[in-house]
Amino acid sequence: MVLGLALALAGCGAGSGLKRMFSVSQPGGGTGEDAVMANPDYVPQKVGQERRSTVWDLFSNSDDPNITVEVNKYLWQASLEVLDFLPIQTVDPFSGVIVTGYGTPPGGGRAYRAIVQVKDPSLDARALKVALERRGGGAVPPETVRAVEDAILTRARQLRIRDGKL
Repeated sequence: MVLGLALALAGCGAGSGLKRMFSVSQPGGGTGEDAVMANPDYVPQKVGQERRSTVWDLFSNSDDPNITVEVNKYLWQASLEVLDFLPIQTVDPFSGVIVTGYGTPPGGGRAYRAIVQVKDPSLDARALKVALERRGGGAVPPETVRAVEDAILTRARQLRIRDGKL
């Protein structure tokens, strides 16, 4: 009944009033009736009216990726602490990447640089990726990379236990 009334009003030229009353977002941006036809699950909302949350919102990821940080804070902090002998070149907490310059580890003779990526918000070995490079090129033994990853993971677990969130 209400749908028939809305269609009748739209046909009489009152559709512009409906456009002002209801906002219809299209995937490509803009508003209009085309979005209603493209999205069968569309539920109109009044402009300025906030959408009520439901239980099903728990299963959706509607956070703005430009605002939320999706890295594990313990892995991030542990990476900075373990590799504190290396000069930091760039850090990007939104993508989870730390890039360092060349530096010599304590008690070591060769200079290394590291690229660390924290890929996930979980405190897990799969969430951490470390790449090492020697000054002047040359392959870094996988055991060395593994030792650095283990040191970062161990420190991250210590930080989590210290916070009492285990």
